Amino acid sequence: MQIDLNCDCGEGFGPWPMGDDDGILPHVSSANIACGGHAGDPDTMRRTVRLARELGVSVGAHPGFPDLHGFGRRVLPLSPAEIANSVLAQVGALYAIARAEAVVLRHVKPHGALYNHAAVTPPVAQAIAAALASFDRDLILVALANSALEQAGRAAGLPVAREAFADRAYESDGTLRPRRFANALILDPAQNLAQVLRIVRDGSVRSHDGVDINLQADTICLHSDAPGAAQRATYLRRELQAAGVTITAL
Repeated sequence: MQIDLNCDCGEGFGPWPMGDDDGILPHVSSANIACGGHAGDPDTMRRTVRLARELGVSVGAHPGFPDLHGFGRRVLPLSPAEIANSVLAQVGALYAIARAEAVVLRHVKPHGALYNHAAVTPPVAQAIAAALASFDRDLILVALANSALEQAGRAAGLPVAREAFADRAYESDGTLRPRRFANALILDPAQNLAQVLRIVRDGSVRSHDGVDINLQADTICLHSDAPGAAQRATYLRRELQAAGVTITAL
């Protein structure tokens, strides 16, 4: 049994920090670094790339809707072509900084509303996949398992990593429970561990209303901006390894 643990990070902007990157990055194997759309700026990007390199954590881009005010959690009325161009610009920015730091950009994971929108909207998913394929066909596309984005990535010839979540509740259709609901986040470490072990061992996840969903995952996301993120990451990695699960980057 093996799995990648990833976290969304580098999501501050200027003097405003977001999340405990220093606390959580030592306990994951892949980092999704914001690249100027929903968060992140050149200094934050470079600092986060350096931290990931020092820790031996694989680096990926985390593009979102260009929506700093809404932290990328609102669907903007952009055409698929506009979304593709925005994703290309963001990935290119992080690629340049990573190359300057002698770090290889390994993967791309859309953020927030863009991720969820692409999961259920084939034209958006196809636009993102086509943009990445035109840039670098070796980039791994991280997509919600069983989603339109996963399908679009495979159709575009990209390597795809199916993603599941340790700290998010699921709807019965396999999508993530929207954050507007009080039970959308799972903040209890024991529940995080139980959900991940069920995914890794059984290939399934249980929705918030008790429906079992078939789900094969290659990577598990932990959110660095959730309360107690570093402590929960420490616990999850330790207990997964104790259960015989190998943590390895994509």
